[in-house]
Amino acid sequence: MMNLNRREFLQSAGATGVLGASSALFPGWMPRMAFRDQLNVSGNHDTLVCIFLRGGMDGLSAVVPYSEGEYYYDNRPTTAVAEPGSGVGSAIDIDGQFGFHPELAALKDIYDEGDLAIVHATGLTNNTRSHFDAMQFMEVGSPTDKTIGTGWIGRHLQATAERNNSPFRAIGLGLMAPASLRGPISPLAIRSIADFHFKGRNDELRRLQRSLQMLYTTDAPADPLGSQAKLVFDTLETVKQLNPERYDVQHGAEYYEEEFHTGLKQIAQIIKADVGLEVACLDLGGWDTHEAQGTLDGEFNGLMNVLGRGLQAFYTDMQDRMGNVTVVVMSEFGRTLVENGSGGTDHGHGNVMFLMGGGVQGGRVVTDWPGLAPDGLDEEGDLAITIDYRDVLADVLTGRMDSHALDQIFPGHVATQLGLVNQI
Repeated sequence: MMNLNRREFLQSAGATGVLGASSALFPGWMPRMAFRDQLNVSGNHDTLVCIFLRGGMDGLSAVVPYSEGEYYYDNRPTTAVAEPGSGVGSAIDIDGQFGFHPELAALKDIYDEGDLAIVHATGLTNNTRSHFDAMQFMEVGSPTDKTIGTGWIGRHLQATAERNNSPFRAIGLGLMAPASLRGPISPLAIRSIADFHFKGRNDELRRLQRSLQMLYTTDAPADPLGSQAKLVFDTLETVKQLNPERYDVQHGAEYYEEEFHTGLKQIAQIIKADVGLEVACLDLGGWDTHEAQGTLDGEFNGLMNVLGRGLQAFYTDMQDRMGNVTVVVMSEFGRTLVENGSGGTDHGHGNVMFLMGGGVQGGRVVTDWPGLAPDGLDEEGDLAITIDYRDVLADVLTGRMDSHALDQIFPGHVATQLGLVNQI
């Protein structure tokens, strides 16, 4: 870096008007960033937070169809959640037909406030039971074509590119940006805000600054590339303010010292920093519960607690801003109706999605419920899908994200309006 000349810097910067951090320019442990020539954020839209539950979350245990009686309980003698009023560990009644898993009790108040909607018997219409295939199909926005090189969010960002060129427009919390964010609008991929602070390596930060300042006049730049370098410094100054150690969680919200909760807290912090965040993606894994599922006393129960408490903490923390935030929670597929011989459930089909936010028409379960009787199940004997997950996302995109290029975002799909959100 110390020997990098102006021409090499220009070559490593890539396309005109964008400085993309690469291994040739910045240290490998830094987050990938894209800096543009002038911050421009316009339009009336929410911040979209997409949470992907990787591994195939058991929606029949998360939102329990207890009214199905024998069709549910006889097929799950050890993994079912008891009907409401059955004592400790029983479901929390929602509407006389469905109930929350007891560890999702934290979401009941949000549901009752009308800011949480549940969509049941939804998911990817492709009948694949492959994690890899199902996730890829969902994230590219097509149930059949894995060759699409961009994700559904990436195409949304491209279709609305003129309204927001913030380097913080789209963020993927994790080691790499999810496939749904792929596209010509470069997202940030960060493990944590701490990465922005050079992991405490102030010597590296000073070296980088000195090197750039040797190449460019950043106080009063006289050329476009000098202006780009100045924007690098301006953006890094903004990043310095995003110090997780100084973040003030509000309204009594309580996050766990746990990766998923940390991710939600950091998304809240970035939203409050008003740096142009439009989309944030976050994963919660561990849902592939083939053995000893632990619906009420093991792995699944613990994940339900992490999910429910995390969403509650984020909602509480963001209380005064939730009118312009929409959270979508999904998984690649559900689990089998019939539990297996190992006290677990295998790869299934239909599942549940959650929508949370001030613009959500919540307080209800939205479903064209097929039932769990044999004649209502899919060809493999699992919960059938009656609502395409793309219709759920299309409602959010058109209603809350002011996005109307659905033919580009979900090619070949004609969305059915579900009325899940208020028009912004």
